[in-house]
Amino acid sequence: MNDCHRRMLEALSSCRRVLITTHVRPDGDALGTAAAMALGLRRRKIDSRVLLLSRLPVKYAFVLKENAIGYDEVDTSWPKDFSAEPYDALLVVDTGTWSQLPGLRERLDGWEKPRLVLDHHLTQESWADVKLVETEAAAAGEIAAELLAHWNVPVDLSIATALFLAVASDTGWFQFSNTRPATLRLAADLMEAGVDTDKMYQHLYQNERAERLALQTRAQDSLELVHEGALAVMSVRKGDFEQTGAGMSDTENLINVPLQIRSVEVSILMIEPPDGSAIRVSLRSKGQVDVARFAEQFGGGGHARAAGLKLPGPFEHVHGLVRSEMIKTLANIPPAAP
Repeated sequence: MNDCHRRMLEALSSCRRVLITTHVRPDGDALGTAAAMALGLRRRKIDSRVLLLSRLPVKYAFVLKENAIGYDEVDTSWPKDFSAEPYDALLVVDTGTWSQLPGLRERLDGWEKPRLVLDHHLTQESWADVKLVETEAAAAGEIAAELLAHWNVPVDLSIATALFLAVASDTGWFQFSNTRPATLRLAADLMEAGVDTDKMYQHLYQNERAERLALQTRAQDSLELVHEGALAVMSVRKGDFEQTGAGMSDTENLINVPLQIRSVEVSILMIEPPDGSAIRVSLRSKGQVDVARFAEQFGGGGHARAAGLKLPGPFEHVHGLVRSEMIKTLANIPPAAP
């Protein structure tokens, strides 16, 4: 156990009630990690509640609902009775930046209790009192699994399922380059704890709404290949959401579709949200471009191969700016050896 693990466990052990949250538009890693930590706290006789800063995606809802984990959703407005006062600490998982936690910073103004971060992203801010960040981890769920082991929390089926959801989601069912031997060893341990991998696969990859497939078709129709096919750019406009009936959660993983093309080194997905908020830009790389570093110049961040950013519109300006800057970035990369 290193010092970061020790400090995190000391902070959590001193609590009677913990508020857990994660980034807006939570994915499987965010929700699986939040659920695993909530269940782990429960095993240690510590109460908790999960605060979601946007709507709970339907395909991940089982991890909270089947385990009777209490949660609140901030969709268009905060719960009228929300207060952080009953909690002894805030635990943020799968992000370490305020930009991914819209509205929370203002709600915690003057709140002087510990703020804890458990994360695996490169981009971090310094507001947390205790940080457990392991950028080599494939998922925040990996870090949670290690932390719970140090805390002597038995991994029962509920915790194992939450952790498997986290790890399988962020590795693309163990296909992405972030998958490491430790990831597969953890997955094997979780399977031995009873995780139903067939059911999990159906939850993750055979559980889409028809509206989502319609939106994917719109995105693929917008596909543009530039810089000799090394850059793929897709767009989802406000009208696409209106005409397909899809929502923001239906954009998850669309960014990965162009990476199937042999020549593509970088994929960009630009989204004009239906609520008129800032343009969202997702970035994926096969390795030649550090998209986290690219995103940081616009106030974004993430991982070297998966990152994102937000910029105020109009859409056409953001589209042209990000597209042209990425072309410049690709132009400065030396050609691969034959």
